[in-house]
Amino acid sequence: MSYKQRLASEVERLRDTRVLCVGDVMLDRYIYGDVQRSSPEAPIPVLKVRDERAMLGGAGNVVRNLSALGAQVSFVSVVGEDDAGVEIGEMLDELGDVTARLVRDKTRRSTVKTRYVGMSQQMLRADLESDTALSLDCQDEVIRYIQSLMLDVQVLVLSDYGKGVLTSDVCRVAIEEARARNIPVIVDPKGRNYYRYSGANVVTPNRRELSEATGVVLADDASIVDSARVLISQFGISSVLVTRSQHGMSVVDSETAVTHLPAEAREVFDVSGAGDTVVSTLAAALAAGLSLVDAAGLANVAAGLVVGKVGTAVVYRDELSAKLRDRALASLENKVAVQHAAQDIVAGWRHKGLRVGFTNGCFDLLHPGHVALLGQARALCDRLVVGLNSDASVSRLKGPTRPIQPDIARATVLASLANVDLVVMFEEDTPAKLIEMLRPDVLIKGGDYTVETIVGAEFVQSYGGSVEIIDLVPGFSTTRTVEKMNS
Repeated sequence: MSYKQRLASEVERLRDTRVLCVGDVMLDRYIYGDVQRSSPEAPIPVLKVRDERAMLGGAGNVVRNLSALGAQVSFVSVVGEDDAGVEIGEMLDELGDVTARLVRDKTRRSTVKTRYVGMSQQMLRADLESDTALSLDCQDEVIRYIQSLMLDVQVLVLSDYGKGVLTSDVCRVAIEEARARNIPVIVDPKGRNYYRYSGANVVTPNRRELSEATGVVLADDASIVDSARVLISQFGISSVLVTRSQHGMSVVDSETAVTHLPAEAREVFDVSGAGDTVVSTLAAALAAGLSLVDAAGLANVAAGLVVGKVGTAVVYRDELSAKLRDRALASLENKVAVQHAAQDIVAGWRHKGLRVGFTNGCFDLLHPGHVALLGQARALCDRLVVGLNSDASVSRLKGPTRPIQPDIARATVLASLANVDLVVMFEEDTPAKLIEMLRPDVLIKGGDYTVETIVGAEFVQSYGGSVEIIDLVPGFSTTRTVEKMNS
């Protein structure tokens, strides 16, 4: 068994691990648009807004990644008494498997980072934030939450974005409580003061952060290892995992072991939040009982996946597993995605300026009519997403004897077609929710529909998308085929 195959066999163990994350939560907003002219008021471009997205950022992105891996997450942070704080709370609730304890501080504002993106390029970032240390009352409340949640977790993550939540006292108490219970502590550090991280099991600086913390110019592998050992000896830290962008990662422990892991990314769109993916994967893997080197190996693969996405994205457990398996199998499985992963993939296509099409159906027994429809649909777009009814959905629509083939089999057959770029299953009777999530540029259905009867047509047209109806090939029907088989 190869190294990657062995790691693939461990991925399922990440499910239901229990992780406590403490740190600075943010709201990341992305405003997308087109630039066609300059402002008459100043020498600046005018962004014609066509789409907006908001997601959890900072320590919130660590939580999102942990949730995507299947972990059960407890989370402690601080927000302001404002609309952004309410939105952050609602987003955490939507994750479902997260126990969030948000301290609301009326003297602070919730951190919001707004990025304006035009023609696939980030034009401006505007930050609203408070970065002063917590008041003593808020600090005490944070500590009480940490102490209560520490009773039933396997790993503690301190995600420091320098916005004031992780004060020296908060860090000290959290690390002492964790060490007293033999709970590993992972720190994503910020700034030069590593004294507050004393006693942590792993710190995860990137190359620049390690250089700033030690005051050393990091010219080669040797200088990186030497600087990591300075942190280990000065601050009582057990191990250092240095993320090195296109050069991968280096794991340095308190003894003599050093492991360099080459970068896994083949195509880089956006490095935003990649460190959060590393920390969350590392935490879930350590909670599952993997060694530090194997946990870092999984985190390295996850980082390679997430930098191929746009914005503050996450990596899902099934994506990670598929990436580690045989390349041909992984290629096929990567065309079958859960809904939130599909949203990330579509965002990446849109970032490239590609036109995204969507069609849907049961596709129970794939026949020439289906193949012709998919071929015509693909001709109307650059990338085609196929929404596939789940087994339960098909049974409700077609009766208890259907489907003939299970959804996994139907998805695999669809994914093998060159004209299909992505297959996404949905449980509902209609794909309305999926269409609203993916926001395709063109919605495509067969000629047995009218625009008025196509689910999602009105929504797609509301933001400037188009609805296309294509001719069906006569003489082919799954229902008639089944009737013939049974006659």
